[in-house]
Amino acid sequence: MNEANLKAEMLQAMRRLAKSVTIITTSNGRERFAMSATAVDSLSTEPPSLLICVNQTASLHAVLDTGADFCVNILGLEQEELSLLCSGPIKGEARFQRGNWLSSAEGIPYLGDAQSAILCRQDGKFTYGTHSIFIGRIQQIYNGETISPLVYLDGSYTTTAAPVPTLAAAG
Repeated sequence: MNEANLKAEMLQAMRRLAKSVTIITTSNGRERFAMSATAVDSLSTEPPSLLICVNQTASLHAVLDTGADFCVNILGLEQEELSLLCSGPIKGEARFQRGNWLSSAEGIPYLGDAQSAILCRQDGKFTYGTHSIFIGRIQQIYNGETISPLVYLDGSYTTTAAPVPTLAAAG
């Protein structure tokens, strides 16, 4: 298989890999940055850590490349609009005009009603191809009470949450 075919087939294969949708956030002390991402995964429990993969052309890449800390906000089904907002043409502070955005003591923005908000101190980075892999050593976690993950699969949003049971009307 030639390189072009491999790329096309890889893109098709990745459409079949269901992934939780997140918004990665960071700050340079003056501005806040946010982007939707599915290239996030746990790395280790000792020490508690995760990794994020960010395209080098993304606006928040330059901030992360300087060693900035970050937050991984795991989205719920009701936050699809925020994911779209943070993956489209709107940039910078405009991405924070909707949603329940708060700031950590260190100034890192996080979503107050995310499924989980995982605040990380950057603890390493690697560059590979068009992306950089940033390691985050977990400092603090805010977990929501409900679990209704926003999932991206085959170019669309969905969920893996079980439907909420409804009570039959007494009659």
